Amino acid sequence: MIWRRVMVPTTMTLNELHGVLQVAMGWEGIHLYAFDIYAVQYGSFELMMGSPRVPLAQFSFRKNDKFSYTYDMGDGWVHEIRIESACAADPKKSYPLCTGGSGACPPEECGGPRGYLERRDEADGYGAWQDFGVMAEWLDDLTKRDTTDLIVRDVLTDEVEAAMQRVVAREPYQAGKFSQKLVNQAFRDGRHRDLMHQKFG
Repeated sequence: MIWRRVMVPTTMTLNELHGVLQVAMGWEGIHLYAFDIYAVQYGSFELMMGSPRVPLAQFSFRKNDKFSYTYDMGDGWVHEIRIESACAADPKKSYPLCTGGSGACPPEECGGPRGYLERRDEADGYGAWQDFGVMAEWLDDLTKRDTTDLIVRDVLTDEVEAAMQRVVAREPYQAGKFSQKLVNQAFRDGRHRDLMHQKFG
């Protein structure tokens, strides 16, 4: 399961929270988004929903309350947001603050949850091992050649090059790691304020 735990002030607006979620997850902010809170939707202007420029305090959330955040209306990445607790801000800390998480974010434009799971399974499937086998045989042959000035490109076959390209394409779908440190650095750099506004790729 992919999850993040983030502390934010109640003065934060929903469009600011959108930017925070983009950074915390690892999204790029290039698609429309929507929040569904107490059966009312707020989101991107183009969706003609309620304005996201409302502070979280307006909703009077209580512990264990939940609402949803959908990113990319085509692929439909639905995130469940759960209020775990409310506490006084620590003056020694800056917010937003990521305090935990697990799992790398799926790549943009990968076909939504279903497409991501299919590609993730394929990334560790039979085809992947076949490609590694092709490259291993090629490397074994390369090490047996009696030359010290060999240019790899000159002996790279179409089959091996295609296998290498497929291996690189699979990398985003293999088990990646989540970095709390990098997320908090992005928060300190103000990346979430940049991503609260939709980017067009």
